[in-house]
Amino acid sequence: MAGRDRRMAYTRILAFDIGGTGLKAAIVDGRGRFLSEKLRIETPHPCPPGLMVTLLTQMATDLGAFQAVTIGFPGYVRQGVVRTAPNLGTADWAGFPLERAMAKALRKPARLLNDADVQGLGAIRGRGLELVVTLGTGFGTAWFADGELLPHLEFAHVPIHHRHDFDAYIGDVQRKKIGPAKWNRRVKRSLEILKTVFNYDHLYIGGGNAQRIRFRLPPHASRVPNEEGMSGAAFVWNPKAAAGRTQPASPSPRGRARRPKA
Repeated sequence: MAGRDRRMAYTRILAFDIGGTGLKAAIVDGRGRFLSEKLRIETPHPCPPGLMVTLLTQMATDLGAFQAVTIGFPGYVRQGVVRTAPNLGTADWAGFPLERAMAKALRKPARLLNDADVQGLGAIRGRGLELVVTLGTGFGTAWFADGELLPHLEFAHVPIHHRHDFDAYIGDVQRKKIGPAKWNRRVKRSLEILKTVFNYDHLYIGGGNAQRIRFRLPPHASRVPNEEGMSGAAFVWNPKAAAGRTQPASPSPRGRARRPKA
């Protein structure tokens, strides 16, 4: 992980949100508020590491000055290195030090996290056990205890039905294949399993497909804006309590979500 001066609170952070279909970039302040326009380009396929670094660097040149960089990546990452990249091609990506490569390319300290972890940092309130899931190209999870990010679990790759893991069972490919009604039934069943397994105090549902949910969410669950995937970049560097920000959760469909217990 690139070093930083711990006495410094960053106020202009370059946020990258890497997705299977789109690459997004913006500047946020220390509380996760947007200071620039939000750029988005299509994710090319294939997109090997060298091309990704070039594209992200080019996007950064259009956004102005920044002090640090946060990268949300759709796969398992550890100590700044990509381990898996299901939607980009693990064969190309496994072992690539994306954090170090971006720090070198942009000449700023950088941190690399799973994209659901970054979104979670923007969504959580820091009370009790909080689970964040993302519904997008695939399925992502992030797990927090009293505001602390716990070791990342690739729960998306736990088998759920025949040959399908969660990633395939409720990912975007299956949504388009089976239609909205059946997809919603699958998502509802998946959320019931998550409650049993994690016994969370609150569940946050984000990602581009969260808006496609048509059933009433379970108690202590709420949707969060997809922008949290970028605003959470601030809290990678500036702890949320220190930043003084609490994000209100969006109401659930057909009724207002309950607040998590204090």
